[in-house]
Amino acid sequence: MEKSAALRARAERLFPGGVNSPVRAFGAVGGEPPFVERAAGAYLWDADGNRYIDLFGSWGPMILGHAFPRVVEAIREAAGRSASYGASTAAEGDLAELVTATWPSMEKLRFVSSGTEATMSAIRLARAFTGRKYVVKFEGCYHGHADGLLVKAGSGVATFGIPGSAGVPEETAHFTLALPYNDEAAVEAAFAAHQGEIACVIVEPVVGNAGCIPPGRGYLQALRRITKRQGAVLIFDEVMTGFRVALGGAQELYGICPDLTTMGKILGGGLPCGAFGGRAEIMDQLAPLGPVYQAGTLSGNPLAMAAGIATVGYLREHEAEVYSRLEYLSARITEGVAEAAAAAGVPLTVNRVGAMFTWFFSAEPVRDFAGAARADTRCFAAFHRAMLDAGVWLPPSQFEAAFMSTAHTDEDVRATAEAARGALAAAV
Repeated sequence: MEKSAALRARAERLFPGGVNSPVRAFGAVGGEPPFVERAAGAYLWDADGNRYIDLFGSWGPMILGHAFPRVVEAIREAAGRSASYGASTAAEGDLAELVTATWPSMEKLRFVSSGTEATMSAIRLARAFTGRKYVVKFEGCYHGHADGLLVKAGSGVATFGIPGSAGVPEETAHFTLALPYNDEAAVEAAFAAHQGEIACVIVEPVVGNAGCIPPGRGYLQALRRITKRQGAVLIFDEVMTGFRVALGGAQELYGICPDLTTMGKILGGGLPCGAFGGRAEIMDQLAPLGPVYQAGTLSGNPLAMAAGIATVGYLREHEAEVYSRLEYLSARITEGVAEAAAAAGVPLTVNRVGAMFTWFFSAEPVRDFAGAARADTRCFAAFHRAMLDAGVWLPPSQFEAAFMSTAHTDEDVRATAEAARGALAAAV
């Protein structure tokens, strides 16, 4: 790992912690993070030439695998016409039409450059539409690093054991109510305590940023019922679940119509891209039609639009084939590792929805962030290091979901299970 070590040493001189996003530092799992040089299909290669089976897929967007030819060609063609215009293009409408045709709840939308932008903009819009200040979120759900959303957040915040973030004024955090996920009574109690004050409820319909945690039976329906009764906006953060758990996201899978939806990751085919959208009467509050200001020079960037059109277009054209394959592969890989854990006598709970999943090192079911936090993170860290040594790259935190792509094969599944048998022995 000589070349990766040299690259790490240089990065540590240039970036805080040597990284541009905290979880890349492997602080929760130990060991030295490899530096990636290239990727293709289901595999990553580091600077020293080592190949890894990729089970985090750039944190979700690589549903068709890395360097998918149709996406690469679309980006290449768009780049030949310029990387940015700062003006409207037909491609923006082309991708928007694909989205609205697939997601009936999104009557209108607006593109941004990241999931963080999408969620913070959706909340600003909900506050303006309702004239209220309070936001309900859920413990372990991560909606980007906007100030008010870092209260009891998941993802890297959970990984590093940070309750929120320094630099967030108490006055800002005061208007965020963080409740336990999968607890309908807690939501009812919050609305009772803040009658007429809650602007919106924002939720990862399937939690992915505390590890994968599915909604309990009837839970999302309860959120829809409560928010409608209370006149609050229901926001589904589908940055991770969008196009992942189904073509139409979690709202298709569970039959819920939220007021607003946020998107990212797969939407941009691996390029920086996000979106928020929903009911036209809410979206029309945005400038230039309404009083809510939101802008971005690179919003609707032509390279991201091209990659998104290629990716979403392919998913729509091959929906049955894509999602049946993802279901088959994801079921096999999660079961294979679970069987290896049982043989080794290692307590393991598997949570999975479609092609996103987590192996929790816990004997108990994991239904919320408290359950995820009780998992054995030291055992996960040892497992992660051993799997990496065996050529399988997992997300470097117990509190992050893993992902499959259509590029993975039966041989990748077999190799992962084989690696897990050795890694679990090392993790005990």
